[in-house]
Amino acid sequence: MISLVLKIKDYSKIMKDNIKLEIEKLKTEIERLKKELKKRKKYGLVWEDKPEEVVEMCKEKLPVLKEVKDKEIITDKNKPINLLIEGDNYHALSVLNYTHAGKVDVIYIDPPYNTGARDWKYNNDYVDINDAWRHSKWLSMMAHRLQLAKNLLKEDGVFICAIDENEFYRLGLLLEDIFKGFEIHCITIVHNPRGIQGNNFSYTHEYAYFVFRKGLKVIGSRKIKTEDIDWRNLRDNGGESLRTDAKNCFYAIIVNKDGDIINFGNVLPLDKHPKSQTEKHGEEFYIYPIDRKGVERKWRYARQSIEEIKHLLRTKKTKNGYEIEIGKDFGIVRTVWQDSRYDANEYGTKLVHALVPNTHFDFPKSVWNTYDCIAPILYSRKNAIILDFFAGSGTTAHALMILNKEDDGQRKFILCTNNENRIAEEVCFPRIKKVIEGHKDYLDMTGIPANLKYFRTNFVDAEPSDKNKIKLTHQATEMLCVKEGTFERVIDNEKFKIFKNPNHYIGIIWDQTAIPEFKEAIKDIKGKFSVYVFSLGDETFDDEFVDIKQKVKLSPIPEAILRVYRRIFK
Repeated sequence: MISLVLKIKDYSKIMKDNIKLEIEKLKTEIERLKKELKKRKKYGLVWEDKPEEVVEMCKEKLPVLKEVKDKEIITDKNKPINLLIEGDNYHALSVLNYTHAGKVDVIYIDPPYNTGARDWKYNNDYVDINDAWRHSKWLSMMAHRLQLAKNLLKEDGVFICAIDENEFYRLGLLLEDIFKGFEIHCITIVHNPRGIQGNNFSYTHEYAYFVFRKGLKVIGSRKIKTEDIDWRNLRDNGGESLRTDAKNCFYAIIVNKDGDIINFGNVLPLDKHPKSQTEKHGEEFYIYPIDRKGVERKWRYARQSIEEIKHLLRTKKTKNGYEIEIGKDFGIVRTVWQDSRYDANEYGTKLVHALVPNTHFDFPKSVWNTYDCIAPILYSRKNAIILDFFAGSGTTAHALMILNKEDDGQRKFILCTNNENRIAEEVCFPRIKKVIEGHKDYLDMTGIPANLKYFRTNFVDAEPSDKNKIKLTHQATEMLCVKEGTFERVIDNEKFKIFKNPNHYIGIIWDQTAIPEFKEAIKDIKGKFSVYVFSLGDETFDDEFVDIKQKVKLSPIPEAILRVYRRIFK
């Protein structure tokens, strides 16, 4: 009996110890979960991140570029080279993170709108209206690409994203999360005046988000016809419009005999009164803000600020002299756009079908919609780079080429698109080619001389073995040429290669023992060189080039590429 009691006591003690141990484990797990929760976002957009095959693939395969030579278009060797990259845009953006980090002026994209109409694939499956993870998949897809795209923008670069009501709100929150410290503006564009039938409303519009660093002035004035400007008299009227209401607003605006504004007089003292609204001084006319009844009023702008808006002013001849008018809308970009030129059917679908007959591409943007998004930013940037990584039918390239033709700009585009339904080969490329050559099928456009290089994404094993490093180096030639913008071959042998553009040279050295031979080959070539030397480690070979260090900029490969990939594929 005593033995039984002892056994029960022992069992009870064991049970208590086990319970105590389990409680301690639970406490430890609770503390771990608390720490995890503290790490999580307390405010903002939260979604279930859905793994994406093309992203996961980069843990095992590293993307590179391979040129498709038979799709090269060269019309003028002195013009810049535009790029069309066929492949998943995540892979293309990964390559561009090495070749174009911090170099892009404008990114314009028109991503899948996630309407649920089985027009977009995720992990090779169409996403339809019944997919419970539809929005999470879309956000995962966009977040992966926006993080990479952000790295490509210049300090004063602008990101533009078209969207409709299906993901409008979620996209706004996603942009706030990724572009912290940036200004985010949204405009409304009436792109389908006929409307799209809905249960309660017929949608006629979509949106475009504009994102750029705070405090920058990056959106210029859009082009506008003089007859479309809302002109009004610069002379104030109504309440508080008298001269005595603002003494700094009474001065002469000086006009020459041709009616051009040439200067502004000083503020007139209160005891000085002009004899009339227009006074002639030699061949110049002094215009004062005096109304037809002879009442001294004031200009709408003070003397200290009038010169800043001189470009908004014009003169209007009257029987008594001149009136001064100011343009109320002088091309300032407003937040609601409504114009027949944005009609996606007329200047999108019909235009694409005219340029590329028998195409089945759905819902292309009006070329003027895209043009008016990018042009106010790029008017003053004639050598800008614009990227579209949802290139579709190539509308962004078309719009940019029109802008280049208008002002003889040297801007370059980079387009990235997959080849689903052969859109890259049978829609985007033929359209660009047709615009370059010229067409009379629609809009009666003459050709726009431009150059194009066509690339496909390719892959190299990611395992950091010597064999794979050697393979990556040999596969990186096109990437290096894209990075430096040097495509014309100068020397091509088994030990090293040299390429050039009108302003720069690039050297790629496969065999370190060929460095003396390479130096001999370039000694009589004038100009700067970017030189990439193969190294299994991170050796830059500075000592080997010390005698020509002013002529060359050295980088080890493939380590310079791997550093970027380690950062983005971590």
